[in-house]
Amino acid sequence: MDRDLRTYIYNEVISVSGRRSAAGRQRSTMLSMQNHPPPLHTRLTLRRRWPNRLFALIYSCTIVAILYHQTTLLFHTTNTTVSLLMLFADIVLAFMWVTHQGFRMNPIHRRTFPENLPKDESSYPAMDVFICTADPYKEPPMVAVNTALSIMAYDYPTDKLSVYLSDDGGSKLTLFAFMEAAKFAKHWLPYCKKHEIMDRCPEAHFSSFHYPCFPDTQEIKSMYESMKFKVEESVVSGNVNPDKKCAHVFKNWDAKFTREDHPTVIQVLLDGTIDNDVLGNVMPNLIYVSREKRKATPHRFKAGALNVLLRVSNTMTNAPIVLTMDCDMYSNDPKTPLQALCYFLDPSKDSNNIGYIQYPQLFHGVNKDDLYGAEFKFVFQINMTGYDSFAGPCHVGTGCFFRRKAFYGEPSHTFEQNQGPRQLIQSAEVLAQSREVARSDYEAHTEWGSKLGYRYGSLVEDFYTGYRLQCEGWRSIFCLPKRPAFLGDAPMNLHDLLNQTQRWSMGLLDMAFLKYNPIKYGFKLLPFFQTLCYSHYVFWPIWCFPLVIYSILPQLAIIHSLPVFPKVSDPWFLVYVFSFIGAYCQEFSEYMLEGGTLRGCFNNQRAWIIRSLSSYIFGVIEYVLTNLHISSSTFSVTNKILDKEANIRYHKGMMEFGVKSHFFYPICVVALVNLIAFICGIMQSIKYGENKDLFVQLFLASFGVLNSWPIYEAMVIRNDPGRMPLRITLGSIGIASMLYFASPLIF
Repeated sequence: MDRDLRTYIYNEVISVSGRRSAAGRQRSTMLSMQNHPPPLHTRLTLRRRWPNRLFALIYSCTIVAILYHQTTLLFHTTNTTVSLLMLFADIVLAFMWVTHQGFRMNPIHRRTFPENLPKDESSYPAMDVFICTADPYKEPPMVAVNTALSIMAYDYPTDKLSVYLSDDGGSKLTLFAFMEAAKFAKHWLPYCKKHEIMDRCPEAHFSSFHYPCFPDTQEIKSMYESMKFKVEESVVSGNVNPDKKCAHVFKNWDAKFTREDHPTVIQVLLDGTIDNDVLGNVMPNLIYVSREKRKATPHRFKAGALNVLLRVSNTMTNAPIVLTMDCDMYSNDPKTPLQALCYFLDPSKDSNNIGYIQYPQLFHGVNKDDLYGAEFKFVFQINMTGYDSFAGPCHVGTGCFFRRKAFYGEPSHTFEQNQGPRQLIQSAEVLAQSREVARSDYEAHTEWGSKLGYRYGSLVEDFYTGYRLQCEGWRSIFCLPKRPAFLGDAPMNLHDLLNQTQRWSMGLLDMAFLKYNPIKYGFKLLPFFQTLCYSHYVFWPIWCFPLVIYSILPQLAIIHSLPVFPKVSDPWFLVYVFSFIGAYCQEFSEYMLEGGTLRGCFNNQRAWIIRSLSSYIFGVIEYVLTNLHISSSTFSVTNKILDKEANIRYHKGMMEFGVKSHFFYPICVVALVNLIAFICGIMQSIKYGENKDLFVQLFLASFGVLNSWPIYEAMVIRNDPGRMPLRITLGSIGIASMLYFASPLIF
């Protein structure tokens, strides 16, 4: 055999062998994929875990040393009152720091792969979406309409999607708005899906400077503007002007109908079994629900409305997945439900214990440096990554996908879920059952609110419900995609923000002293660090005690030339310096790693100080008065109406005061005390050449002055409607003067 022939045969053998090897590898890959399907999600532990643990060890030693030093001072001082107050402040600060470490021990990030979900959409579970609103004048109906339209336009099988609106204000204005929205939706949904629009909230889409223009864009925009005009005009006039064929829907609003006393109103606005869009495609269900209210029957606030929706939806559509939404948190990504399915449909056994998927609360319209710290970046983003590595994040009320079964018992509990074809939701039998379960006295002598549904007992019913579900064995997941899943309205003025955090403070203190509180009950059922996380939040309002002491006591001591902290030459001085700088540097690094700005970090810590000196104080006072039956707590809806002039000032970085709010008195008093102490300290330094004994106190006063600059501006310099009211300025000067004249009694 000649050489060329041998070479040819050799090459052919190698080629065939290679093809067989490639085929074999392909078969092996296919078998491997069958045995190990592509992942739906992954979990990544953040690199800061070990630095956090090392710092926690070092900083713990610092805290012990400071507490030891403050305790020994009690036996070597003539001013026991001051030493006791400073020791108390340090104990509270130490407790809050220790509980905060639960978030830092093992922070994680997750990633989903919706492209690996089954291609057959018929296997996807049905989904009920709950949108809550309560007052058409504080929460404009168009805000809720935009949220509903963004949800209805999800990239999800429309025959498996039902949207329920809970109108706890029982307003015909809201119902009229949604009747108009149902008509517009028949054009909006096919438009979004045809052109693959990402911003499926109409207001957000058309407000964008660079929204895409297609041949039918102007027509759709004109339809939206017409609907918006009709809805907003009805709110201004207080009356509705529906089509003749829809007029009968408003028969419930007779002379006896009031916000606090009215029958159940359930109106099917879109029925997926009979309603199609303009292209003939099936529409999602859209159902308006206003639960019955009677003056003789006390009713719960948002938690009660959500429980009614759970029961009503159970009789009408009974989807296994439930999404809860605030009316002002519109969907910013049409593929969000697919991300949630990556956890619910995971083939692992652990996925059966997932009770809910929580998305963060993120906001549009917040200025770049977040003037009021209204994003609550630590609460809704940074701390959530620490929660997630244990039993999962807490529930924050909106943007949360629930497994319906979680509301009806433990993971091991048998729960019958009917997932058959759509039923006739407008049938007389279904509507009668729905009205029955929406009665104001339906929950009497039942387990609703105690073992079923949203749990009662706290003004922060969402946080409490998530905690109780985790105690029952349910896990949760924190989902933080690159594109925000939901965007909402943050309070754009200081009074609304403080009013909101006062309500949170009262609700959290409710949890601290309930039968199922984290300290006594949670430690038995939850991981140790998870319990620390919950304990940190339920005692959140007690930040006010050390902040009040540190903001006033050392400063008054400067005025009387009395040292409270070690002088510069004392070795203990370095311990106090490290305790301050170490805590601030750690929070700064965490804030910046999550995409924050330097100015934003400063604003965030200033907002924390302002909240501690105002809403936390009044939250504690109101909680005590309520439990002494001297006062009664109420649920107040946060105002979603934006004042144009105030909005302009906000984006210029000017704090909005403008109203005679009791929240402003303590922050003004503290600002004045720190300014006077700073001036006195500087004068003493000039007079005596140096002031080593009072250096730490002078530093605290200067830090207080720096943080209080917007308050000084509002009290003295500004002349716009957002300035500090003169009455509060004069009252604060009077209180600060009283503190000065009363201070000799302490020192």
